[in-house]
Amino acid sequence: MLNGLAAPSSDMMPKQHTVDTPYMVGPVHCYSVELDGELVLFDTGPPTRAAELFLQQHIDLGRLRHVIITHCHLDHYGLSSWLEENSDASIYLPQPDIMKIRRHDERLEKMYDLLASLGFSGSYLDTLRESFRRGVLFPPFPNNCLTAETDIPQRLGLEVLTCAGHSQSDLVYAADGWAITGDTLLRGIYQSPLLDIDLESGERFNNYKAYCRTLCRLAQLRGKNILPGHRQKIESVDETIMFYIFKTIYRVVQLKPYIRDNTVAQIIERVFGEALTDPFHIYLKASEIVFMKDLLEDPHILRSALEQIGLLREVEVEFDRAVA
Repeated sequence: MLNGLAAPSSDMMPKQHTVDTPYMVGPVHCYSVELDGELVLFDTGPPTRAAELFLQQHIDLGRLRHVIITHCHLDHYGLSSWLEENSDASIYLPQPDIMKIRRHDERLEKMYDLLASLGFSGSYLDTLRESFRRGVLFPPFPNNCLTAETDIPQRLGLEVLTCAGHSQSDLVYAADGWAITGDTLLRGIYQSPLLDIDLESGERFNNYKAYCRTLCRLAQLRGKNILPGHRQKIESVDETIMFYIFKTIYRVVQLKPYIRDNTVAQIIERVFGEALTDPFHIYLKASEIVFMKDLLEDPHILRSALEQIGLLREVEVEFDRAVA
């Protein structure tokens, strides 16, 4: 969706702010920029006192007018509520994340039902419930959040792309010459969208089909300065996509012997055994395995996406061998 007619000129490059987090992912990048004379912050850092102090020191909170979030994970939106209280900024969140918090209990119960259908035990679901209850995914939401896909003012000149690559909610914000990609494009970190419920349909969110659509949208970012949420600068959209595809092929080959006759829970037990015990990490692996199962059931969707963006030839032999 295009919010606005005139995009900011390419010399309006956002400033990167690197904020420490207490999480395994390490530091996170936020970005500030003047758009149409108004100060905009993309992502916030984690809900920690150190991050609050960092924003107070590096962002003019008295001038801040817009806080735009790529996706609602702790390290990217954790200070949204704090910024609402400590500035006059409007807060924009992805629509799927707004639905998740407003229908939090319903979503989680559907998630537990989904995981049970994938072979997970009641005892595992109890530990995952406790993990979610401690706020693994959702710190406080702002009271008056707006919807990023529809409510960002046109005058800011931002193109909003739905790009499920890390979760179903991921958004990419593109302007003339640059794009802020959150966790959708990360150098050297393989990912597939998280297993989730599509609250609009009430069914399982198909992370495989959504990711294939994302690849086609990411190809639109070629030639832009990519500003990621973590790690190094992205030098090439194509190289990053190819890293993801080769990793996908490698993991399909690894998992293929187990997928046909085992539940997702059994696959995790047989591949990882006692090496994987954290309930949230098991959930992450379940997300990846469901992705791979869907891919093997209909590899044509990914093949078609790669052909559409001109990258199939580079992986065609390996891809066809992996899914045969």
